Amino acid sequence: MERNDIEVGSLLKGGEVVFIGEYQHTLDAKGRMFVPSKFREDLGDSFIVTLGLDNCLFAFSSEEFDKLKLKLDSLPISNKDARQFARFFFAGACECEMDKQGRIMIPAKLRNYARLEKDVTVVGVSTRLELWNTQKWEEEHSFENFSPDVLSEKMEGLL
Repeated sequence: MERNDIEVGSLLKGGEVVFIGEYQHTLDAKGRMFVPSKFREDLGDSFIVTLGLDNCLFAFSSEEFDKLKLKLDSLPISNKDARQFARFFFAGACECEMDKQGRIMIPAKLRNYARLEKDVTVVGVSTRLELWNTQKWEEEHSFENFSPDVLSEKMEGLL
């Protein structure tokens, strides 16, 4: 299956899924949220949501989570930082299954960590989705607080 339409939430490039775009959703009173329809097929019926960096949540397809697991498993157990990050990442992880309406239940522990109360911004970031408290997303990514030019200078050689 090949996709060439840039408006698609996830693109298939060389056999790999690339999640892109930003979508606004809400949590219901039970902590359920609709997964953006453009991401559902590529995430699969069951996928992993875990604690992310910057107080957001990361969502990975099972395949991408397995790749990341292998990388983390290759880190030396004697390295304290590696052990701490693995604990953070795996202890916070849960398997989420979509219901027939395309919703997932986000556990309270994860909602509390990311301060997800009602408005959620779902962001496609290459191999993962990020789930943000919408207000925090807007604060962190406003051009008043974030300069792509300054950041790109710090990342010289990567772009």
